[in-house]
Amino acid sequence: MEELELQVKRIHDKLQQVLRQRETLLKENSRLKEELLQLQQSESHRTEQVEQLRQQVEILKAKKGEMPLAEKAVLEKRLNQYIREIDRCIALLGE
Repeated sequence: MEELELQVKRIHDKLQQVLRQRETLLKENSRLKEELLQLQQSESHRTEQVEQLRQQVEILKAKKGEMPLAEKAVLEKRLNQYIREIDRCIALLGE
């Protein structure tokens, strides 16, 4: 009977240990998810900054006249798209 009680106690102790490990892992998982979210937001912000800087470089090249004709055509096309989008938004606001 005493042996059975010892086995039950060992099982109980191991179960408690597993539950503590689980709790620790859940906390770590939560922390890692939060860290991942922050890193993703940071990456998104940096990507936006890079895109803005690229656009500024294109604008500066266009101002200086150093832009090749193909790039200039692409820039003009993009600007025309922006202008059409702005006009569409203004029309929607006017309704």
